[in-house]
Amino acid sequence: MLDILPINAFTHSVKPYIIAGPCSAESEQQLIETAEALAALGVGVFRAGLWKPRTRPDTFEGVGSKGLKWLKEVKRHTRMRVATEVASPEHVEQALSAGIDILWIGARTTANPFAVQEIADALRGYDIPVMVKNPVNPDIDLWIGAMQRLNLAGIRRIAAVHRGFSLYNRSTYRNDPQWHIPIELRRRYPSLPIFCDPSHIGGRRALIQPLAQQAIDLQFDGLMIECHITPETAKSDAAQQITPAELDRILSCLTLHTDTPAGDEILHDLRRQIDALDTALLELLSKRMEITNEIGIYKKQHNMPVLQPGRYNEIISRLVSRCAGTGLDPDFIKKIFETIHSQSVANQLKL
Repeated sequence: MLDILPINAFTHSVKPYIIAGPCSAESEQQLIETAEALAALGVGVFRAGLWKPRTRPDTFEGVGSKGLKWLKEVKRHTRMRVATEVASPEHVEQALSAGIDILWIGARTTANPFAVQEIADALRGYDIPVMVKNPVNPDIDLWIGAMQRLNLAGIRRIAAVHRGFSLYNRSTYRNDPQWHIPIELRRRYPSLPIFCDPSHIGGRRALIQPLAQQAIDLQFDGLMIECHITPETAKSDAAQQITPAELDRILSCLTLHTDTPAGDEILHDLRRQIDALDTALLELLSKRMEITNEIGIYKKQHNMPVLQPGRYNEIISRLVSRCAGTGLDPDFIKKIFETIHSQSVANQLKL
């Protein structure tokens, strides 16, 4: 379980809540100029990384603790709240001493329960909002576990940040969105504030707007977007940072949604149809599993192998070929029946 406060205890700005600022703090002038432009747009929280856990040691790893005084100046000059990433108890201690308003835990740190526990222990007794980015691998329990460790240390103002999951192969995205994971997180913890980081998911400026819109469509509470006054000169992640002017354009183009009116009978009727079809699907799946279990018993009685690749390939090919003209994505159908087949095999192995 998570004992957390609602989103309005985390931030008081207008929804969607926007957190913006450069990937890395590079100089006081860079931070002040970027923050002034963002404050003029109404952004309430300014973010900047000071300690940067980079993949290779020959890349810019942040300015470190000297950037804390720059963030303090941003706070004094613009009256924005300031946020930075922490990855160790030492970072926590220095950030708290400098009056940083919001902390976040990065994807690499979230993946390490020992590191998260050390941070949680360092935060014990403090009342400060903490944002937790998803781990680099698609493990929802690891993500939840990191938030639970903070919660057990007394932190109640917790938010999740969806920044996508690492990919081995090249893709459209820098990090795979796997939207079903934050959707499941929302299902388990409806009151948990969830932000989207389209900068890290996309990895390219052109993808920020469509990803941000998808997050809004999925009722995310806010966005964390990397903004730099001159992104082409950025020392880290230059390709995914945008100017404050570009952020203004993106936000102005977002289509915001309202809750469903209580009397919207058309939508309620469509949902009732969906509920009926879902029930029918469950009944059909149950019947299918009963038949595959009978097949499993037959195979066992006749000393036949459980897995028969030829039959499996035949099923997938036949179903994918029948997608033409149905409006169904063949990859979607393939994923569904791969999952069904995997469960059927697992059931037969237990017989």
